Amino acid sequence: MTSKALSRIAIGQFCSSSDPSRNLILVTELISKAIDKGVRLIFFPEASDYISRDAPHSRKLAQETPRFVRDLQENIKSLSERSTKKIDVAIGVHMPPSSAEIAKGENRVKNILYYIDHHGEIVESYQKLHLFDVDVPNGPIIKESDSVQPGSKIPLVVDSPVGKLGLGICYDMRFPELSMVLRSRGAQVLCFPSAFTMRTGKAHWELLGRARAIDTQCFVVMPAQSGKHDVYADGNDSEVKSAVERVSWGNSMIINPWRDIIAHSNTNQGLSDPQLIIGDLDFSLLDTVRANMPLWEQRRNDLFK
Repeated sequence: MTSKALSRIAIGQFCSSSDPSRNLILVTELISKAIDKGVRLIFFPEASDYISRDAPHSRKLAQETPRFVRDLQENIKSLSERSTKKIDVAIGVHMPPSSAEIAKGENRVKNILYYIDHHGEIVESYQKLHLFDVDVPNGPIIKESDSVQPGSKIPLVVDSPVGKLGLGICYDMRFPELSMVLRSRGAQVLCFPSAFTMRTGKAHWELLGRARAIDTQCFVVMPAQSGKHDVYADGNDSEVKSAVERVSWGNSMIINPWRDIIAHSNTNQGLSDPQLIIGDLDFSLLDTVRANMPLWEQRRNDLFK
C-alpha cells in the first residue's frame, strides 16, 4: 500500500433473514453495485448467511452455509470476470461443526469471518473469540455460547488491496487486546462485522469504533446488520411467528485513525433496507497521525506484555 494512496471500500448493510438463499441474493446485488462504483473491497455484517430464532434453529440453518459460501465464491469470481474492475469480499457467516467435533460431543456452530479474493478464493478465515453472553438491563438475555463455539486463534493480518487488514467480529470490539495485537502485527485497517442489539448499539456502538481507531491509529470498518429480522423466512405459514423478535441497530460506519466518521449509513432510509456505504481511505492521513503521535514508539513494552 503506497503511502499517499486513496483506497475505495464499501460496506454492504442489510437485514439478514433465516433464508440463506434470499440473503445470498441481497449480498450479490450489493457486490455488483460496489464493483460499478470502483470499490476494491466490500465488507458485510456478521451472520450474513442467516439470523436464527434459537440455538437448534441455528444448527439446522448452518448446514446450508457451506453451499451459501460456495455459491458466493462463484458469484464473486463471475462478477469480477465480467468486469475490468476487481473486488474482494469480507463477510461474516456461520459454519457447522466438523464430523470430528460432533464425535466429541461439540454440536455448536462457528461464527466465522471469511476474506474472499476476486478469484473467489478464501484467503483467510477468523473464528470469533469473544462470545456475547449478557443480560442487558431492560433488554434481552443473550447467551451466544449456547449455540456458538469460541475460536482460539488470533487471525493473520491480510494483505488486501486496501492495506493491511485485521479481522474481528462484533463483541470482539469491546476487548482492545485483539485490536492492539493486530496493530502490532502491521494492521492499517480493522473490521468488526456486527449485529448489535438496539440497546447496546445506541449506548456503545459509535464510541467503541472511535475508541479502537484512537487506540490503534487504524481505520475501523463497522459493517452492521440493520432492522427487524424475519427469523421465520425459512419456515411455513403454519408456524407461530410471535415468539421471537430480533432487531439490529444498523448504523454502519467507517472511522479514520483520528476518530472521524468518514462514511455512515443513511438513517433516513428504512432500517431494514439494503444500503451501500462507500468510503475512501486516505493513507497519507494514517501516516500523519502515526508520525505526529508515535504511540507505538512510546509504548512501555518493558512493563506491559
